[in-house]
Amino acid sequence: MAPEPPLLSMSGITKSFPGVRALDGVDLDVQAGEVHCLLGQNGAGKSTLIKVLAGAHQPDTGTIRWRGEEAALRSPIAAMRLGIATIYQELDLVEHLSVAENVHLGHEPTAAGFVVRGKAARAATAALLKRLGHPEIDPARLVGELSAAQQQIVSMARALSHDVRLIVMDEPSAALDPDEVDNLFRIVGDLTAGGVAVVYISHRLEEIRRIGDRVTVLKDGRAVAVGLPAKSTPTREVVALMTGRNVEYVFPERPVSAPGGSPVLEVKGLARQGEFEHLDLEVHPGEIVGLAGLVGSGRSEILETVYGARRPSSGQVVVDGKVLKPGSVRAAVRAGIGLAPEERKAQALLMLESVTRNVSVSSMSRFSRGGWIDRGAELGAARTATRELSLRPDNPSVPIRTLSGGNQQKAVLARWLLRGCRVLLLDEPTRGVDVGARAELYAVVRRLADEGLAVLLVSSEVPEVLGLADRVLVLREGRVVHTAPARELDEHRVLDLVMEGSPAS
Repeated sequence: MAPEPPLLSMSGITKSFPGVRALDGVDLDVQAGEVHCLLGQNGAGKSTLIKVLAGAHQPDTGTIRWRGEEAALRSPIAAMRLGIATIYQELDLVEHLSVAENVHLGHEPTAAGFVVRGKAARAATAALLKRLGHPEIDPARLVGELSAAQQQIVSMARALSHDVRLIVMDEPSAALDPDEVDNLFRIVGDLTAGGVAVVYISHRLEEIRRIGDRVTVLKDGRAVAVGLPAKSTPTREVVALMTGRNVEYVFPERPVSAPGGSPVLEVKGLARQGEFEHLDLEVHPGEIVGLAGLVGSGRSEILETVYGARRPSSGQVVVDGKVLKPGSVRAAVRAGIGLAPEERKAQALLMLESVTRNVSVSSMSRFSRGGWIDRGAELGAARTATRELSLRPDNPSVPIRTLSGGNQQKAVLARWLLRGCRVLLLDEPTRGVDVGARAELYAVVRRLADEGLAVLLVSSEVPEVLGLADRVLVLREGRVVHTAPARELDEHRVLDLVMEGSPAS
């Protein structure tokens, strides 16, 4: 008896754009009921490949077979009709529409030839949300009012609203806390148990070993490994395939002695009603302080309040002994505070502008004379700042959108270096950054601290907080429940502390 053909087979896929060969003869096969992990650094070709699979790009050459038959995925609708759904990292939801309207957008449920709206559509959506373990999400609520994690669930519900046989998930855990990741993996397990295939993309290699069946690795538009066993292939081997070199998972060494001198940043009794309460902390020059906690524990809200983007209900932010005006970004920036926010594309970067303008935007008074901008001086200053951080390519005139995630983050840091900031607030500094670039960013942050910068760090990845910070504050439900030097903590201890019901210390 002939073996079952793969659910999906992509052979010799090529795709070129002006000046760039994004895919160069890529092969990928996916079996029904498996989790096939697609790995590679930023720029390796992952996004282009999944857009070919989603029908958003047409390959220049190559063959796609679906259940053994040659298929032409000429549009996203054609791919969806076959049973292929894609959940992109940048969620394509419509914020001013309700959850139910987003879930059924473009294929509203019908009965007797008529579109079903109102209660019936909401009921169908509620059933999907219950299947995904989130019955608390109201189908009538506007998507723009939901958290990032809830929006991720809505995107999954939309995919499941079709007769889906293969789901592509691009960095699905990026905005999720550990409990949400566990729920995501439960959903994936339920799907694959029912014969649905999942193509799973993540920079978190520990997730690949936990959830994956097989792994395909892309590098420079080529598949350098196809169908490796996910659980038994050593992490070191996967990293070497992705990067072309061996990368050690080590953080820069911490200073032997604790930083001295007066604190640069002092937070005194800071609170924001419903988000966090009575926070006291200090950050000294040369010190990295980490905030660890689940999504919703108040981590990002604390950074945004210190930065002046949110107005506190009580308390003070003090820089170099000077009390700052509450709720004023201008006052914070003038005092020397810089923020690299969680969503850098939406909150920090001018995506249609050059690297130069993105780096100089907070220091424009330096280059403006009588209403005119000295573009030569602006370019020179940006080049100096980006070279200090080894930003690539070494050409600040290129559009910021053409850079990898790691280099975009370096551009944000270069902005604050150029501004001469004294306090750097980092919110999820390596989100969407590949494994090789992470090591570079860790080294950059440590070097900046060693040069006297005070750093306050937030990350969903507990090992990142413990590996990079000198001192850690553990948050639960808006309160600090434990403070300790990072070297005295481990991941299990932190997770015990952040989970509800664990004893506070």
